[in-house]
Amino acid sequence: MRVVRAVLGLLGAGAAGYGVLRLLRLPSEQVLAVLVWAFGGIVAHDGVLAPLVVGLGLAATALARWLRPSLVVLLVVLGPLTLVAVPVLGRFGARSDNPTLLDRPYLAGWLVVVGLAVAVAAVTALRARRSSSGDPVPGPPA
Repeated sequence: MRVVRAVLGLLGAGAAGYGVLRLLRLPSEQVLAVLVWAFGGIVAHDGVLAPLVVGLGLAATALARWLRPSLVVLLVVLGPLTLVAVPVLGRFGARSDNPTLLDRPYLAGWLVVVGLAVAVAAVTALRARRSSSGDPVPGPPA
């Protein structure tokens, strides 16, 4: 296992070094833009996302035990999905000279996925509640 870790570590260090060399070949304004973007990602993660996740975790301790797993899965699914969907939901990059850009009903699609995820989480939570109360959970017909 140590050999695998060492090889993966060396590959990662090599890839990072290659990336730094490529970055340094760019014009200085592009290097600055990359650094601002990377720093912004760190600030957004450590200053916004991580405290939000910790706060939600603390708030979840007040919920019933049977409800927690379903909500965690729901947040794990909807959190990244929503972050990825922000550019299209906000129509960033839409241009008036090209109406084919961002020409889909992205909000409707996102709402459908959210509705399905909430429905699955609700069914899962209700099944967990039923099984935690001692009632048999209905399974597939035999």
